[in-house]
Amino acid sequence: MTSAREQALHEIAFCETILAKGGLNVLSETFRGVADIEAWEHYPPGDVFDPASNAQWFYHCHPAEAGAAEHGHFHCFLRPDGPEGPIHHLVAVGVDGNGRLLRLFTVNQWVVGDDWADAETTVPLLGRFDMQMPSPSYLVNRWLTAIVIAYEDEIAELIRQRDRVLAAHVAPDGGAAREDRALEVTSQFEPDTKPHH
Repeated sequence: MTSAREQALHEIAFCETILAKGGLNVLSETFRGVADIEAWEHYPPGDVFDPASNAQWFYHCHPAEAGAAEHGHFHCFLRPDGPEGPIHHLVAVGVDGNGRLLRLFTVNQWVVGDDWADAETTVPLLGRFDMQMPSPSYLVNRWLTAIVIAYEDEIAELIRQRDRVLAAHVAPDGGAAREDRALEVTSQFEPDTKPHH
């Protein structure tokens, strides 16, 4: 009996292997048909939403910085009450230019402008993140789902850490910690994704 984590790690490797056979990766698939990649824009346009699970994601990159390993990141959300209901940010998945996982992290509320929910409310939503949509690529959607499953415990801890960081944070202007532009990343984890021999 393999664990959900082991199965998800196999699925991540499977998706990457199939894409690599065609000279592709999760980023090239996400940007399929895009001529100019603009920093901060959402890819694919309009985000990806699965009406069965109410999971949602988009990818965006930052302006290129010399020596930066990270190309950009996938922001993963869940809308527990459907497309018109509140949206909660679960995790951001940072990748390099070849679409390889570099880090998982949480962000302050102002970064994504989601509907705030504390860790107690957010953590149970992780198990509902399940993207089974044909575009921009079924393999990218399965890869992202598998990342959330494989690292569910770590992501849950990141969300709890986010709440602790925000509770302890004092904004210099005395304003709300969740709106302090000086605080962007609230917690992060770098998985060991090197192949084991």
